[in-house]
Amino acid sequence: MATSKGANTYNRQNWEDSEFPILCQTCLGDNPYVRMMKEKYGKECKICARPFTVFRWCPGARMRFKKTEVCQTCSKLKNICQTCLLDLEYGLPVQVRDNALKIQDTMPKSDVNKEYYTQNMEREIANSDGTTPGGALGKVQAPSDMLLKLARTTPYYKRNRPHICSFWVKGECKRGEECPYRHDKPTDPDDPLADQNIKDRYYGMNDPVADKLLNRFANMPKLEPPEDKTITTLYVGNLGDKIGEKELRDHFYQFGEIRSVNVVSKQQCAFVQFTNRSSADHAAESSFNKLIINGRRLNIKWGRSQAQQGIPKKDGEGEDLLLEPVPGLPGALPPPPEELANVENNFFNLHGPPPMHMAMPMVIPPMPPRGLPPRGLPPVLPFFRGPPPPGVRLPPPPPGMLPTRPPPGLPPQGLPPMHYPSQDPTRMGAIAKT
Repeated sequence: MATSKGANTYNRQNWEDSEFPILCQTCLGDNPYVRMMKEKYGKECKICARPFTVFRWCPGARMRFKKTEVCQTCSKLKNICQTCLLDLEYGLPVQVRDNALKIQDTMPKSDVNKEYYTQNMEREIANSDGTTPGGALGKVQAPSDMLLKLARTTPYYKRNRPHICSFWVKGECKRGEECPYRHDKPTDPDDPLADQNIKDRYYGMNDPVADKLLNRFANMPKLEPPEDKTITTLYVGNLGDKIGEKELRDHFYQFGEIRSVNVVSKQQCAFVQFTNRSSADHAAESSFNKLIINGRRLNIKWGRSQAQQGIPKKDGEGEDLLLEPVPGLPGALPPPPEELANVENNFFNLHGPPPMHMAMPMVIPPMPPRGLPPRGLPPVLPFFRGPPPPGVRLPPPPPGMLPTRPPPGLPPQGLPPMHYPSQDPTRMGAIAKT
């Protein structure tokens, strides 16, 4: 073995001897007072097979102990954590990052070529300032849209939880709450995430976690450009009160020449029209789901042409969505027949609403003291079970009061002429014959 202690002194001089590991915030833990155990040349790197300094620590309470897995040279080449092998800047697997940045992995896999490549990269890293990664990753400048959408911005400390207790799965764990391992249901062995390889994670191939993230990005909503090439207008929603025409022009001028910016303050939206379609495509692709101005996330959509204004919108595009009626609900009542609108043919004595010029507001008189009749109103007539005595007539209602129904037994006044014998109220005994 070329890296053993019995080999030449040149390879032994390249063994790593560091004072602190290269870790991400998740692996380091939430405890600011971390005590680490350091072992010089404790293990060989799982990528380049060279001995390196191993660090071991506990990231927090009820967490499992963690240790470094690869050397710092391999970590700097990929800009990854020495423990979890995830990207230090975005918290993503190497396969996802390289796919987003379109980086081709040129690191050799054989032992001799790998050792020669590592020595050259160490020399290149030593001549740099130490803040930029080496290899092809150090030449990439701007991040891609995929990285901005999939990047993890906060630490995920659940990744440091203890492993599942195998005795608890068998039902033989006798430690109870004192058991340092986790008493949870194990994952499905057929799940692709249950089979992960550290070398596949480092080289960025056949990584099940990366495949899951790439599928998630493929299923994310995207802003499809309209087929009509004459549309150069973008709809900007959720403006609020502090975002106006000036803020929108300051953001969209970088994509191309702007023809007009119309702000609708009542609807809290705006329409930005570009002079050409290419500028509108660039602005829509760069601003969809990631445009934030003055702390507000704005909604970006394509405008609609004048020929499509009357076409109903699709799901989630606006308020003009035509919904199907709910089954089982009664429909609208049909209009009354024309016979009922004519007073002469009103056989059922239906009275329509009074005309607007005859309607008077209803006045509610104040309540009089108990035991005294209301002032200004006639005394209340006693209740008659039969027809009232001859000569008794109901007084007209006072001004401002709605007319009341006559007491039972009195024939309604102003009945229409009878056309059939069945319409005679005295025929069935409802009103006594005179």
